[in-house]
Amino acid sequence: MRFDILTIFPNIFNSYFAESIIKRAQKKDIIKIRIHDIRKHAKDKHKTTDDTCYGGGPGMVMKIEPIYNTLKSIKKKKKSLTILLSPQGQKFNQKKAKQLSKYEQLILICGRYEGVDERVRKYLINEEISIGDYVLTGGEIPAMVILDSVTRLIPGVVGKKESIEYESFENNLLDFPHYTKPENFKGWKVPKILLSGDHAKVEEWRRRKALTNTKKKRKDLLPKN
Repeated sequence: MRFDILTIFPNIFNSYFAESIIKRAQKKDIIKIRIHDIRKHAKDKHKTTDDTCYGGGPGMVMKIEPIYNTLKSIKKKKKSLTILLSPQGQKFNQKKAKQLSKYEQLILICGRYEGVDERVRKYLINEEISIGDYVLTGGEIPAMVILDSVTRLIPGVVGKKESIEYESFENNLLDFPHYTKPENFKGWKVPKILLSGDHAKVEEWRRRKALTNTKKKRKDLLPKN
């Protein structure tokens, strides 16, 4: 899987992509990440990437030309999807992450300021995605969220298949409670069932707790009927 990220702040990503699972996935050559500086593709001498809004109003709007030029410079794979990260987009969730993980290439455009020229939305992208009903300074954090979430679903990235299957939002359930050593901390004890060695009973306990967790915290995830 290849990720191409378009941004005017390329250094934001350096630290996050150089750690943990994302770092290992790159080392194994399972994913490739390319950061494209939109500013480098602006043709004027000041390398302008934004301008005032036609019709007036506060704030600046990202120009179409540098974004178009950046996209043109990227070699596309057969199964490629170009996504604009924007609060107006479809809300991102685990189901969407699974869909995106089937592609060979995701091209993520990070908006800034008041957003992008509407022609980017109309002519240059396939989809628009939001990570929630709130406003961020730019699309860089959403790009990291999507890359992280999609990467861990690619075969070979996470150690055990079971690790993914048991995570929150798989099968529309939240995760079950997890415990580790010590068995007793200040009188707060690990449930006895987890120490029993009876795998069938442990599985049943986990399923029950996952359902209880979901009913208590995210009832909206459960089927309506």
